[in-house]
Amino acid sequence: MCTFNLMCCPWSRCCGMGELRPRTVWLGHPEKREQRYPRNVLFNQFKYFFNLYFLLLACSQFVNELRLGALYTYWVPLGVVLFITILREAVDEIRCYFRDKEVNSQIYSKLSTRGTVKVKSSGIQVGDLIIVEKNQRVPADMIFLRTSERNGSCFLRTDQLDGETDWKLRLPVACTQRLPTAGDLLQIRSYVYAEEPNIDIHNFIGTFTREDGDHPVNESLSIENTLWASTVVASGTVVGVVIYTGRELRSVMNTSNPRNKVGLFDLEVNCLTKILFGALVVVSMVMVALQHFAGRWYLQILRFLLLLSHIVPISLRVNLDMGKMVFSWMIKKDSKIPGTVVRASTIPEQLGRISYLLTDKTGTLTQNEMVFRRLHLGTVAYGMDSMDEVQSHVFSAYTQPAHDHPASRVPAATKVRKTISSRVHEAVKAIALVHNVTPVYESNGVTDQAEAEQHYEDTCRVYQASSPDEVSLVQWTESVGLTLVGRDQSSIQLRTPTGQILNFTILQIFPFTYESKRMGIIVRDESTGEITFYMKGADVVMAGIVQYNDWLEEECGNMAREGLRVLVVSKKSLTEEQYQDFEARYVQAKLSVHDRSLKVATVMESLEMEMELLCLTGVEDQLQTDVRPTLETLRNAGIKVWMLTGDKLETATCTAKNAHLITRSQDIHIFRPVCNVRILISCCRDGGNDVSMIQEADCGVGVEGKEGKQASLAADFSVTQFKHLGRLLMVHGRNSYKRSAALSQFVIHRSLCISTMQTVFSSVFFFASVPLYQGFLIIGYSTVYTMFPVFSLVLDKDVKSEVAMLYPELYKDLLKGRPLSYKTFLIWVLISIYQGSILMYGAMLLFDSEFVHIVAISFTSLILTELLMVALTIQTWHWLMIVGELLSLACYIASLVFLHAFIDVYFIATVSFLWKVTVITLVSCLPLYILKYLRRRFSPPSYSKLTT
Repeated sequence: MCTFNLMCCPWSRCCGMGELRPRTVWLGHPEKREQRYPRNVLFNQFKYFFNLYFLLLACSQFVNELRLGALYTYWVPLGVVLFITILREAVDEIRCYFRDKEVNSQIYSKLSTRGTVKVKSSGIQVGDLIIVEKNQRVPADMIFLRTSERNGSCFLRTDQLDGETDWKLRLPVACTQRLPTAGDLLQIRSYVYAEEPNIDIHNFIGTFTREDGDHPVNESLSIENTLWASTVVASGTVVGVVIYTGRELRSVMNTSNPRNKVGLFDLEVNCLTKILFGALVVVSMVMVALQHFAGRWYLQILRFLLLLSHIVPISLRVNLDMGKMVFSWMIKKDSKIPGTVVRASTIPEQLGRISYLLTDKTGTLTQNEMVFRRLHLGTVAYGMDSMDEVQSHVFSAYTQPAHDHPASRVPAATKVRKTISSRVHEAVKAIALVHNVTPVYESNGVTDQAEAEQHYEDTCRVYQASSPDEVSLVQWTESVGLTLVGRDQSSIQLRTPTGQILNFTILQIFPFTYESKRMGIIVRDESTGEITFYMKGADVVMAGIVQYNDWLEEECGNMAREGLRVLVVSKKSLTEEQYQDFEARYVQAKLSVHDRSLKVATVMESLEMEMELLCLTGVEDQLQTDVRPTLETLRNAGIKVWMLTGDKLETATCTAKNAHLITRSQDIHIFRPVCNVRILISCCRDGGNDVSMIQEADCGVGVEGKEGKQASLAADFSVTQFKHLGRLLMVHGRNSYKRSAALSQFVIHRSLCISTMQTVFSSVFFFASVPLYQGFLIIGYSTVYTMFPVFSLVLDKDVKSEVAMLYPELYKDLLKGRPLSYKTFLIWVLISIYQGSILMYGAMLLFDSEFVHIVAISFTSLILTELLMVALTIQTWHWLMIVGELLSLACYIASLVFLHAFIDVYFIATVSFLWKVTVITLVSCLPLYILKYLRRRFSPPSYSKLTT
């Protein structure tokens, strides 16, 4: 079954998931299944009211009684609108198609009865035995059967799945790992029982059964035996059997269908066009009513609807779509926010309307780089400035044996120091053992276990683990003298300050889960034979596991308030009999298929009782650079910032205070049960775990980082650093919104102006439904004659970008929606009615004797008025604006030679024509220039003070 790109092809699940059931998968015997559903792209083109309106308008011209002119005057504008809209969205779809094709065309090796064969990712089926090389992406959800690594395990990079940068340790099925060759997998009779597909990427329940021996062999399968799709093999070559594909992949099931986002601005414009359509209907009805509904009045209504159809501007969609493309291009080309990617070119102006910012914590506000800060033993605590004392205690523990210092021979003070020394040593030893960290040795960038690992070379060692917390703890134990130098499935090696190697056998390991919030390990010290159970975890669960004490809760709260992530470390000594009894019950519980988690938890509870509390550890996640000033900028702009995290409440609160999200004295209201939250914007890091959240946002921004790129690929916009969010909103968001508002209102004005002229013309000539302008005049008016200067409004700006960043309060004005509101819309409607009336009545008043002179005078005055109104609207001139003005005027003058069928070419060369056009144009524009001057003089806008 095909494995589609998660971001671009949600249509593989459009018909539902069907019934999900557990399954039995025989090794090397795939189950044949194939499902694939296409997306309907064209449907979305008519989601806007006026696109559908103009389709009906163009179709009406096939009816002879309704035809007002040449067919091309209606079909050409509609074709241009749809072509540009489809082209813009098709670019995104084509990009997604090729990305999907690249993923689905990746070649993998498959074990078959014919040997090793090549297969495309899209051809992989359930039951296939797939070979995945180092640094290759896992193509489907699989059970880990074999590895080429000598230590019998492998590492996965899961950043694209769960957003974690550290590698995950995975273990093969023991039965298949012992086979001599990978080809023997096809010679045995075995199968995997797997639970039904679900969204949980952190848990798995299954069993492996081999039936070709004297007695069936059963092994329990858990999350450690899985290879989820979208992860990458980081070490060795692995072989796995496919259990889930396509829409049943864990990664796909965790990804919601990305909704087709429509910005608030587009909805507002759509609403205004409906109002204009209502006005069109009313005017048409009035025109017919003034004729007392004579004759076939219903046809007259339809003709007036067509005649005055320019009230609803067809060029509005084209101009706005092209403007969005320009805004997106400007964002991508901004050198001050390099690497910014725009994936949703339909909503750049939405960045200027943000009211709430919901941000992830780890990896977004913080760097996801942990630093060890505190070791607390209850009676004594060690910070960064006292780690030399810890190092001294560890050193003394391995250089001064206890029998050399009997208690009876030393003073009381020495006994106290010795007791503290032994407690510190025991705590450090526990921290060095209870983890899932594996030291990996690399030489010249190439893993060389035979050479580097043999001597435990410090310069070649790299720690790999499932979380940065784990690595920071192990690095700290190394800094104080106890170094993790080796680890495989069955053993751990520690090096003491004196260079001695301590060997421990791993008897059991209990990985961390999000439900248990703890992890544990049972080891046997090879030198003494002692069996010890170590455990660490969150205080909320460990408080009920460790022996009674009176300091755990208080100190955990104190450390959390300092912004530290706290772990409680404990231990319990076991006899051989106790361990053997536990192992038998634990193995039996893990083989259970039904209620496995409950049965395993019951067995674990018998072990997790009355454990000795050793210490608390505190690590700190460093803030990203410039987080504080960025958040300050956002707040000054009127944006309310909320932080989303699954971390401990106290740690999250302290991070919020450190980032200046809240003040240290500010009251905090805690809402324990929270549900049904709608996200307005999610500015997230880049793990696959953030994909659904960022897709649900009205405007999703992904922050690219070391956590992976799944969220940034799903985001509408992605930036390389959190601090770039300020410029993205304050500069580009603000400019995009204001420019779109100015552009849309001017296009509406342009259409209302000519519609007013048509209404006046019909009224004067006894309400006749005869067009004032025909043919190319009507098309040219909204295209070559005025398009360039009107579109140049996308380059206009009221303040420089530096000023917009320095005064984020300017952004606050946009949150009220003032650039495009019913008030501004009404003002432009009144301007359009005034100018259209002046132009038409002026032309009829001053024309000589021929009707064609009315067309020449009024149309020329109309073009000049529009060019002057663009100049009146512009706040900051750009050289392209001047070029647009001159080019449009030149196009009109040049085209007069070819418009002799509509305009008297000889008349326009006379002085009479020139002074009449000049007078009419001045009367239509001069009052508006005067009003603009008075407004700026006595009631200037807030930004005008900054421009001076």
